[in-house]
Amino acid sequence: MEARLFGGDETREWPAMQRAGRAVGGAVLEDFREIGGFSAAGRVLVLVGKGHNGGDALIAAQTILEQYPQAGADVLFVFGEHALRPLAQRAWQELLQAAPQRVAARRLDPVATSVSEKNAAGVATSVSEWTSAYDLCLDGVFGFQFRPPLDERAGAALRWANARPARLRAAVDLPSGLDTPDAFRADFTYATGVMKTPALACPNAGRLRYLDLGFFGVERVVPNALDYVLTCEILSPLSAFRSPLSDKRAYGHLFVLGGSRNYPGAVLMTVLAALRSGAGLVTAFVPESLAPAFAARAPEAMWIGWPETAEGGLALAGHYLMRERLGRATALAIGPGLGREPETLALVRDIVANAPVPVVLDADALQPDIVRASAAPRVLTPHAGEFARIAAGASLREFCAETGATVVLKGPVTRIGTADTVYHSCCGGPVLARGGSGDLLAGLIGGLLAQASAVAERLPVPRGSGSASATLQAAAQGVVWHGLAADALAREKGQVAVQTTQVLDYLSAALRAGPHE
Repeated sequence: MEARLFGGDETREWPAMQRAGRAVGGAVLEDFREIGGFSAAGRVLVLVGKGHNGGDALIAAQTILEQYPQAGADVLFVFGEHALRPLAQRAWQELLQAAPQRVAARRLDPVATSVSEKNAAGVATSVSEWTSAYDLCLDGVFGFQFRPPLDERAGAALRWANARPARLRAAVDLPSGLDTPDAFRADFTYATGVMKTPALACPNAGRLRYLDLGFFGVERVVPNALDYVLTCEILSPLSAFRSPLSDKRAYGHLFVLGGSRNYPGAVLMTVLAALRSGAGLVTAFVPESLAPAFAARAPEAMWIGWPETAEGGLALAGHYLMRERLGRATALAIGPGLGREPETLALVRDIVANAPVPVVLDADALQPDIVRASAAPRVLTPHAGEFARIAAGASLREFCAETGATVVLKGPVTRIGTADTVYHSCCGGPVLARGGSGDLLAGLIGGLLAQASAVAERLPVPRGSGSASATLQAAAQGVVWHGLAADALAREKGQVAVQTTQVLDYLSAALRAGPHE
């Protein structure tokens, strides 16, 4: 891809390196907000190899120092300054010019495998004068051309860097050394231009961020690609003006079925998220003992009390309540708080088998017989344990091919699978590692699926396979929207002292930020 874009022409590669480095610097500062922000007089340690990754890291450091005039940077040239390739050398010179009194160069002693220092003027100083701890440790030693094992010099440098305290540790494209014993251990890895496949499975990569440099502005589809990374561009249709002639029926009617006496909160969270999704109408079918309290909490939804089993689940006797109203629905969301009573699961199996509209299945509705009960369009939203229960050892693609379902496999990098393509979302983070975050996601996807006919944009798909389905579109939009809102929450409130439902308060900000964010 790089050969096609640049043809080895440095006059074309330099602007791309500038975009990459500045994108990394800006993204690092954004992620610092989750832990209180970058310090006004913060210190940056930059690990530089020979090539373009080192150049990206140097430009990222320059970006940070330009925004923080009291900050400084130490640059460790793992293979020495003389080894820098032309564009990396150019990035180093520009960093020196931008902050000449705030940058110190360092080199690794190849004999003693220890680190020594010299300042920008080339004057050696004592190792004891090094900064004891850094705000940021930025790894730009190796890129995707790295092949293990690490040599002695690089291993020593990375061991030293891993032992150096830092508030945030970031890697450009891939953590240097990947999963070798002395590899760089990152909190974040910033993929520039394209996501390199090893990052998706590397235990040292930390959280992944994809930085779109505009390489796919014209050619949106990569020939023969089976995997894509989702960006916030997928939300563009949702942030556009709605028709002034529309009414609530134009934006779909979602039916939500769930809840039990033992798990009352999950279905309420799903409904609250559905109400924020833009759906025109939401009807919720819940155990009759819960309906009055829920109606007071969310009066915008229509709450239908359902006959209960002795244990407080949904009874078969209430099937008529859904059946007589089903013609009004444009999508169903089933499962949150449902419980696993045999009678309730038999009810759900029958509803799914006869559903005339697309269905989102979540939580306890994710049972092997239920997810295969219908040929209707389905979005399944399992976490890893639930997927193991329904997939019986099949891979994500194999399971999607077998069932025809769209699967949202939740995790640090959420994967949205179809029979032939997988979409990866890097949005969100540990702030979502809380009970109820999946219930919110099910409500968002359900609401988006209910209004899918109003969505004009479609995901890029392999040539010859047609446009993406409404289920895939709703799943992709829901996952990205949910993740971006979680990022916004963590950046304002932190990762710890927050509640799951606070994610809902950041949906609007995530949507209005636009694709430029």
